[in-house]
Amino acid sequence: DAELSKVIIGQQAVVEELLIALFAGGHCLITGAPGLAKTLLVNSIAKVFHLKFQRIQFTPDLMPADITGTEILEETVEGKRRMAFVPGPIFANVILADEINRTPPKTQAALLEAMQEHQVTAAGVRYPLEEPFFVLATQNPIEMEGTYPLPEAQLDRFMFNVMVDYLPENDEVTVVQRTTSARPKPIEPLFTGEDVERFHDVVRRVPVAEEVVRYAVRIAAASRPGQTGTLEFVNQWVSWGAGTRAAQYLVLGSKARALLSGRVHVTADDIRALALPVLRHRILVNYRAEAEGITVDKVVGRLIESIPGPTG
Repeated sequence: DAELSKVIIGQQAVVEELLIALFAGGHCLITGAPGLAKTLLVNSIAKVFHLKFQRIQFTPDLMPADITGTEILEETVEGKRRMAFVPGPIFANVILADEINRTPPKTQAALLEAMQEHQVTAAGVRYPLEEPFFVLATQNPIEMEGTYPLPEAQLDRFMFNVMVDYLPENDEVTVVQRTTSARPKPIEPLFTGEDVERFHDVVRRVPVAEEVVRYAVRIAAASRPGQTGTLEFVNQWVSWGAGTRAAQYLVLGSKARALLSGRVHVTADDIRALALPVLRHRILVNYRAEAEGITVDKVVGRLIESIPGPTG
C-alpha cells in the first residue's frame, strides 16, 4: 500500500480487492467510467510485483490473433521456408485488457482459453503462458455507446468485479495537485513472480471452518431463482443466479483477505466483505428489477441480510 500510495490516491477498497485477487490467483474485472485511473492502478500494481506487464487496448477492429499471436512464414538459414509462431501480447504475467467490452465477442473469446487454461493454442500447438498469469480487464459501464456486453461464460472467469467510482472532493483535489506538479516517485518492486506463486500456495493452506464454507455456498445458492425455498425478492428481480464458482471464489478470496488482515483463519465477515465483488457480475437482474430501480448491488445486499451467518 505504501508503494501504491505514491501514485494512487484514495480507492483503498479497490486496491484491497485487487491485491486479494492477485494473492489468491484470480483474474479481475474493473468497471468504471473513463478517466478514473483504472489503467494507472493496474500498471502500478504490476510494478510493485516486478512482473512482466502488457497492455492490450481493445477496439472494435481488434482480431484474436492480435492478442494470442500468429503464425508467419519465415525463411531459414538453409533457404527453406517454414511456419513460425510469433507470440502476442498475452505472453506476459499481468495483462491489462483495457476497455474489454469495446471489442466484438469473437475477440473477447480469445482471452477465454488463456484465462482458464493458462495456454494459447495456435495451428494445433499449445503454448503455455508464463506463471503467474493475471488478466486485469477494465470495462466501461454497459450504458455507454459502442460496448459489447461480455458473455456470462467469460464473466464467470473473473474472480471479482471491482467497481471504481469518482473520488471524494478532497482526494480529487490531491490528485489534481500531484499530477500537475512534480513527477511522482517511481514505484519500487517488492515481490518477484516466484513470491507471488508462493503466496498462492500459502493462501490455499489457510484453514476455514465447514460452517463458514456452508455460509458461502448458501449465499451463492440463494441468488438462484426458481429453486425450492428461493427468497421471494430473488424470484421477483433475478433472471440468472450465481454458480458454484462464486462460492469457491468467496472462500478463496476470504482466505487471502484473512492473511492480509494478519489473521490465519477465515470468518463470516470475510465472506460478507467479498460478496459484492464476487457476485455482482454473476447475478443477472430482470426487466422488472430495472424498472423498479433495483441494481445487482442492492440484490446482493438483501442476500447478505437474509442469509443467517454461522453461529458461535
